[in-house]
Amino acid sequence: MIKVVISGYGRMGHMIEEELGRRGIPLVLASEDICSVPADVARECVCIDFTWPQAFRANYGFIAQHFKAAVVGTTGWNDIAPQVLKAFEDAGTPLIYASNFSLGVNALFAAVTRVSGLLKGAGYVPSIEETHHIHKLDAPSGTAITLGELVEAGLGVKPEITSFREGEVPGIHTVILKSEVDKLTFTHEAFSRECLARGAVVAALMTEGLTGVHQFSELL
Repeated sequence: MIKVVISGYGRMGHMIEEELGRRGIPLVLASEDICSVPADVARECVCIDFTWPQAFRANYGFIAQHFKAAVVGTTGWNDIAPQVLKAFEDAGTPLIYASNFSLGVNALFAAVTRVSGLLKGAGYVPSIEETHHIHKLDAPSGTAITLGELVEAGLGVKPEITSFREGEVPGIHTVILKSEVDKLTFTHEAFSRECLARGAVVAALMTEGLTGVHQFSELL
């Protein structure tokens, strides 16, 4: 049975704690300062990180060097991704990361990948809209960026991404593929962040016996 340390103890941290409890997975501690976790504790635990972009940028080296494995749901670090992934690879620490750990969103990734490839060269113009709560710092969201990359890879056209920040919206992502004669629309709407917590715990369980660095969607 895995043991977990949560990095970041805000709303997502509490939801992850609840999901761990439902599954009977031990939570060793939850910390806003992951670098203060004793080395002997870290060596026995999977770190689940849902913090702010600036916090993860400061902490990823410590996580890679000290923890048994890591699950990272923090977004906003695409520009330093090569350094982050190399840090985990060099340390030999398994890493599962995702722009969105929702199982439904990862199904959306798969669908958009498939359809974009089918429609390449057929005259479709893509666009993406994403809406989140007003507390989300990065825009566009990591999920929207991932969707854009998948559409561009399949369709051969880079989509325009439009971001909205409203109230307490957990997250809505819509991919639109429009031609002169028809339109396809794919939407995922999260009712709460609980879907992210469930996926993150599923990912933590996947770290058992895992080696290397992986995107969650690839493992699914």
